[in-house]
Formats: sequence, structure tokens, C-alpha cells
Amino acid sequence: MGSKIWKVYLSGEIHSDWREQIMDGVKAASLPVELSSPITVHEDSDDCGVAIFGAESDKFWHDRKGAQLNSIRTGTLLQEADVVVVRFGEKFKQWNAAFDAGFACALGKPIIVLHPPEHDHPLKEVDAAACAVAREPGQVVQALGYIINGTMPG
Repeated sequence: MGSKIWKVYLSGEIHSDWREQIMDGVKAASLPVELSSPITVHEDSDDCGVAIFGAESDKFWHDRKGAQLNSIRTGTLLQEADVVVVRFGEKFKQWNAAFDAGFACALGKPIIVLHPPEHDHPLKEVDAAACAVAREPGQVVQALGYIINGTMPG
């Protein structure tokens, strides 16, 4: 497909190495992909607002400063993305991932959702809006290979 570099935004849980697995797979397959993601260091994401704009005595405003600053990065990268991958992991409730999936959907971005089978029921609406549902990071890489180059896994 020529010299297009596909921009793929990797949204969702930050407690496993799924992003690294996709990064390694994209590199191994020599796919013309530029990957981006939110800030994945939890403390940095939580504390960026107060670190830059000053401390807050109320945790609500502490969190809000960080969330608003992070929303600039997330919103910009989602808008620029050709494909959005949203990972729902096994730990925690990933409200941010659900929000990103909805925002990407509202922007008309193709979404690949990545989650284990036990999340099928709670994520049925998200899955219904997605173009694909993957179980493993390797499936995301194979899907990108097919989307970009038309190559079957193998």
C-alpha cells in the first residue's frame, strides 16, 4: 500500500506487557506502523497535573488536573489514529479504556478490542461497535498485517 505509515493508538490497561508484545510483533512483521499510547506510568499519569500546575489539597482537584492534562494527549492521538486498539485487562475496572473506545467510535475510527473471553458479556456493547475482537496481542498484529498488506497469518 505504498509508503503510508499507519498510526495505531494502543489504549487500555497498563498492568501487563501487551503493548510490548504488539510492538515486537509489528517490528518482526516489518509493518509500517507507528504506535502511540497514553502515559503508562500510573504515578506520572495521576500526578502530572499537580507536578506542573501546583499541589491540590483536595484529591478530586488533584485527579482532575491530571485527567485534563492527559485528555489533551489522548484526544489528540485518538484523532490522529488510523486504527485504535483497546485492551481490557483482567485487573481493575478500566473506565478509561471504555471511554477511549466510545470516543474513538464517535470519531469514526476503526476499533480492535482486545480482552479475555470472560469479559464478553460486560463488553458486549463495546464489542458490537468494534470492527474486530481479539483475545491475544498476536492476533492484533496478524490483523494489522492483513489490514495493511493483505497477508494471511502463517
